[in-house]
Amino acid sequence: MDDAFDSERFPDNFYKGLIVFLDRIRGRGVIRSFSGREIPFEFPFVSVVGAAIGRSRAGIELIKEGDNVGFDVGWTSAGLRVTRINPASTARED
Repeated sequence: MDDAFDSERFPDNFYKGLIVFLDRIRGRGVIRSFSGREIPFEFPFVSVVGAAIGRSRAGIELIKEGDNVGFDVGWTSAGLRVTRINPASTARED
């Protein structure tokens, strides 16, 4: 059994997905993973890679609906949530 990390499926240690909903006013949205699962996120409980630090919605200007992104998840009392988003503009292209 080969337990080698699959860098094609998880580039830069992120899952791959698509932002299917983004409400900039309320600061929340939904990412659909390539397996089809929809996972919500909400600012300020999500961090965006490459965003300035110190604002409550830091990085929301770096993402938009329809963007392919990398993301990481975590468990909360409300269930599975996105914890980090890596926008395509900051993702490395190999």
